[in-house]
Order: sequence, then structure tokens, then C-alpha cells
Amino acid sequence: MGLILEYTKHELNFKFDAGTSRGVLKTKEAWILKIHQQGKPKTFGLGEVSTIERLSFDYSVDFESELDELKGTLLGVELPVTVPEIYKLVNKQVSKYRPAIRFGLETALLDLFHGGQFQLFDNDFYYGRSGIPINGLIWMGEKAFMKSQIDEKLRLGFKCIKLKIGAIDFDAECELLDYIRSQYPADQLILRVDANGAFITQEVLKKLERLAVFDLHSIEQPIMPRQPEAMSLVCEKSQVPIALDEELIGVFDKYEKIALVEDIKPDYVILKPSLLGGFAATAEWIEIAKAHQIGWWITSALESNIGLNAICQFTAAYDYVGHQGLGTGQLFDNNIHSPLAIQGEEVVYNQTLSWDLGTLKFN
Repeated sequence: MGLILEYTKHELNFKFDAGTSRGVLKTKEAWILKIHQQGKPKTFGLGEVSTIERLSFDYSVDFESELDELKGTLLGVELPVTVPEIYKLVNKQVSKYRPAIRFGLETALLDLFHGGQFQLFDNDFYYGRSGIPINGLIWMGEKAFMKSQIDEKLRLGFKCIKLKIGAIDFDAECELLDYIRSQYPADQLILRVDANGAFITQEVLKKLERLAVFDLHSIEQPIMPRQPEAMSLVCEKSQVPIALDEELIGVFDKYEKIALVEDIKPDYVILKPSLLGGFAATAEWIEIAKAHQIGWWITSALESNIGLNAICQFTAAYDYVGHQGLGTGQLFDNNIHSPLAIQGEEVVYNQTLSWDLGTLKFN
């Protein structure tokens, strides 16, 4: 029995204008994959092809054309009988230069492999027996808007806050950080910032010197990627620990990954499975980070709950330390209803809730 692939495009609408240093996001495109074995249409797995404009390696791809081609090549393929064989199949069927499709196909096949019940990995998270601690994400915007987000996250009991910085006046951003620290010292609240490459290379060390007074846990991607010598110098000189994010996108070969971390020597790497090429690729990054004594955490990349559920279950398979970046499921007003929920500062899989695929129509 071959595999039948269907898909549908789903445009996610943000509840607010989501500001980053690359611009304001109002909508987010995704293609939801549905895969089943021939003759067994009622048992299917779901996956998500998720991209972010000007960030994803493959955001400009004609996905519908490539997914139509993939439908044809999967027709004569049997469902693998082990998880490693699933990863091998995806590696064979999809180019490494299509990380979003690899993530979507991996996810759909893992779901189908486990019986089509939205389960991809067998761990306590899926059964609702444990949650994953996450950071509270503060989006860029006017100072008053950012302050209101901060106050709300602190009220809800988050012990780790992450601010996106680099889009408004730097002095105003420092005032917000000072406001947080005036109420919550470092031993009470973990404070992360994410510049998304916004700082000018010639000015970055001076800005990092100012940021150091706020006892930051880390700063993500202070300068634009593909400047290895500059980034290496930043990691060496900065009093604020440096986390690489966009720097990892488009690096697919294992030896290139090793060379990157050995040349730059970051304190942390941020792992987004849908941008890196799926779970096999992300697991390889984790293996390399551990071997080089580099910290890491996993974040979602604005996927719908289909992709977010998969990433949460993958993350829960590790003995992770610290707060993950998996709190984006509540950003959209037309997300796919799921058992994922935020309880305190944890994302959980609430088995008393159900999935609702709504009006998704596959072709």
C-alpha cells in the first residue's frame, strides 16, 4: 500500500501586529499535510509546512508545485516500520534545501506511524503527565504596548521573559529592561532578549555593554548572520551570553555545523525544527551542541498548533534544562483548536480537550 498525500493552505491571522526588527507580521502562511495509506483514509497523519517571509531558507518556494510532485513520488512508497526509517525516507524524498517540507513530511509520517492520533513521540507530555516550562514572549511595539505585555506575563507567573528588541528606540528598550529589573532581580526572573540581527556590527559591543547591567540570561542573534569573524569577536568580548538563531538557518551539512560552532563559539544555540529541516536535523544540532558544551533550547517558529504540537512532543523527549520557546500557539485568532494549553508558565497537552480541524479541506 502506497502513501496518499493531500494538503491545504491555511493562512494564520495574528491577533495583533507582531513586531520584529524585520518588520510587522499580520499573517502567516502554512500548508497542512494529510497523509494516509492507500485503502485506509480514516487513519491519517498531519504535518505542517511552515515558513516565515525573509527568514525561512525556502520561503520563496512554489510549495504547491513541489507538494504536487511529492504526492506523485509517494504513491509507490510503503509506510516505514521504524522511526529511523521515516527519517531516511524523508531524506530520500525531499531535498535538504527544502527544510519546511522536510519538517512537514516528517511530522505527518510520525503521526501516521503512531496511529494517527496526533501522537509523534511516546512520552509523558502527550499523555498530559508533564508540562514544558516556556519563556513569556514580549513582542516589539510602542513602549506602552510592550510594558502591558510584560505586566501580563509577570502577573501570570512567568519566571522567564523574552523581549524582542531592536525595532524601537534603544534607550526606550533599556528603560523597559530597567523597569523589569527594578521589580524582579535576576534571582527571581530570567530575562532574555532577541535582537533578530538588528544591531549594526560597528555598534554592537557598545550596546551589549549597556545591556550587561540588566543581568541578562542571553541575547539572541545581536548582529545579522553570515559574519562569522564579527560574530566570533562578539561572543568573545560580550559580557552578555550570546545565542545563535538565524545563524543556523541554511546550514545543513553536519561538518558545516561543527565548523560554525567551533569558529564562533557561542554560549547557546536556538533550535527551530521547521527552519532547520525537521527533527533529525534538530537532533543533530543538539548532539553537536552537547559535544561542544554549548547550551541550547528549542523554539517554535510561528507554526499552527499542528506544528507546535509536534515540536513540543519532540522537545519533551529530551531531559531539557531551562525554559523553551514554545508559547506561540495563542498568537492567532484562527489557529487550529487543539489540546495544547498554557498553564502558568508551562505548555501542556490537556487530554480532556480535543482537536478540531474545522473547515480544512484537503486536495
